[in-house]
Amino acid sequence: MNTLRPFLAILFLCSSTALFSQENNAQMLKQKTEKKLQEIFQSSPAITGLVAVDLTSGEKISWNPDVQFPQASSIKIPILIEVFKQASEGKYSLSDRLPVNSTNLVGGTGILKNLDDPAPLSIKNLGILMIALSDNSATNSLIDLVGIPKVNKTLQSLGMKQTLLQREMMNSTASARGEENLATPAEAAKILQLLYKGEFINPNVSKEIVDILKMTDREDSRLAAGIAENVDIAFKPGFINGVSVEWAIVNLQQRPYAVAIMESHKVSGEAEEVMEDVSKILYNYFWRMGNASEYGTYVDPKPKK
Repeated sequence: MNTLRPFLAILFLCSSTALFSQENNAQMLKQKTEKKLQEIFQSSPAITGLVAVDLTSGEKISWNPDVQFPQASSIKIPILIEVFKQASEGKYSLSDRLPVNSTNLVGGTGILKNLDDPAPLSIKNLGILMIALSDNSATNSLIDLVGIPKVNKTLQSLGMKQTLLQREMMNSTASARGEENLATPAEAAKILQLLYKGEFINPNVSKEIVDILKMTDREDSRLAAGIAENVDIAFKPGFINGVSVEWAIVNLQQRPYAVAIMESHKVSGEAEEVMEDVSKILYNYFWRMGNASEYGTYVDPKPKK
């Protein structure tokens, strides 16, 4: 009789049990996180969509990932992407100056509408105004430059079938016709992943775009309420009547993640802090995943001597 076989069987069983236990810890933590999020989404009268992506592993947490939502100012990220794409193709230089025509001076957010006869600005500076101050006049100037069809063609080439730029900013007539700027949480998160990984055009272009997203005032972010102040975020929010949206890259040291969260059909005075509550849950989840051992022990980054 081979006495080695029972020993090997016991060894295999022990190692398999340990592996299952390790995997199960992470799975259970994710399940608990998803349950908390589900409770928030189901208690809100709004329609909510979410995709959160671990930028180290690609693991996702999602809710209604493929539902289209109006984007308000968050659609300015795809516009910025097209601006940089055409510059990389040599159609112009980002330092070229572009006049701001009176037809592009519109209301809403921004500063250009308040200036008397604003001087031409560099294309890059218009992009910064579009993102950092959410300037609608700068946005319309850049849309005129790159063209709506070109923005959508680039999105299609990147595999974004449901992300659409259909109108300029503050065009209520087009909005009333149903020509809304749209995206899904899944596609927004995919765009953020491309930028974070340096896979849009090249690493330098991707980094330039992310750096502009970091210029947005943190006080404009609803997600920032759930994120530690020492963790920087690159983001663009959007707000219109009944809709709240935010795309963000959260540069958590051990577990950076991308978030696209979208609400529509919001009810005034009800479930006002869904994004803030969701952000806190996600941050705690990714922090624990990045700072705990496989058994759930938090690892001291500076071990005692």
